[in-house]
Amino acid sequence: MAEFDYSQAIGDARAKYESIAKALDLDRLKADIKDLETKAAEPGLWDDPENAQKITSKLSAAQAQLRRLNSASQRIDDVETLVELGREMEDDDSLAEAKTEIGSIQQDLDDMEIQTLLDGEYDERSAVVTIRSGAGGVDAADFAQMLLRMYLRWAERNGYKAKVMDTSYAEEAGIKSATFQVDAPYAFGRLSVEGGTHRLVRISPFDNQGRRQTSFAAVEVVPLVEATDHIDIPDTDIRIDTYCSSGPGGQGVNTTYSAVRITHLPTGIVVTMQDERSQIQNRAAAMAVLQSRLLVLRHEEEAKKKKEIAGDIKASWGDQMRSYVLHPYQMVKDLRTGYETSQTQAVFDGDIDAFIEAGIRWRHEQRRASAAEAEN
Repeated sequence: MAEFDYSQAIGDARAKYESIAKALDLDRLKADIKDLETKAAEPGLWDDPENAQKITSKLSAAQAQLRRLNSASQRIDDVETLVELGREMEDDDSLAEAKTEIGSIQQDLDDMEIQTLLDGEYDERSAVVTIRSGAGGVDAADFAQMLLRMYLRWAERNGYKAKVMDTSYAEEAGIKSATFQVDAPYAFGRLSVEGGTHRLVRISPFDNQGRRQTSFAAVEVVPLVEATDHIDIPDTDIRIDTYCSSGPGGQGVNTTYSAVRITHLPTGIVVTMQDERSQIQNRAAAMAVLQSRLLVLRHEEEAKKKKEIAGDIKASWGDQMRSYVLHPYQMVKDLRTGYETSQTQAVFDGDIDAFIEAGIRWRHEQRRASAAEAEN
């Protein structure tokens, strides 16, 4: 086994740190923090709770990012000193400690590098995620609910605020569909790589003969619209229906016409909301999601026009992006990136950061390849 090259490893870590610091623009980051601190200190900040939440969330994220960068720089300096002392004193324990620390630093730098790859138009925004059961009957409905739990647990593990906005329950078990919102900086950039068709293979708990069942669920991720997006929706383009909310439990939510269904007539897009207490709240939430989907649709149409001009660019996601196999073996595998793990229970408990990071790197490479091909 080749001897561990401390100098090379430290040099690589320092080079990666400098690359990350340059990409994130430390001066701009510090200026942003100063500006957000000024806004956060304004007396009337909480007169608008929604805006206040956005400002404090952005400030917290920017401060955490700066702390991580400063900490990484200091840790590289400290481990370099530790290696020098270990060599001078011929202290194997100090060198072993330094080797472990270098590995930890490299992992943290890899995590921070992901941030530099989230440079899409809407990557900084919060995300609105919709999960729909597909082929597979009751197993598909159950799978859709498993995915909903997985993403909510992922948000919880990362300290992100998540709110379920609409749930349509299936008759026997599981859900037909669910929509939830994740409020965190770069939530859309991270979760957007989860969009696509997910497949589950397992022994069906709903089959009394214990046969293996394959079921599917679709995940749609859109960025949360902001006031600056200017998505105008004429009243003549929508139909609004109200009805009694449904679902397990409920009290008053199930006895009043508080649920709202908005149909966008030109596109056929339908959005339902029922998890808020009042019809006004549900209508506002449904309009926000409709605007988000129309924003994505507009963006896709613009991208399609660019693609037609540039020619055929091979950057397709495909219909099926991930498989969750629970029988005859345990494996979750992303079919785009090739990343896989046998820790299926951990994945369903929200441990999906490695899949998300691999997806972000894959997407970055696809975009770079597409740009290079368009130039040629």
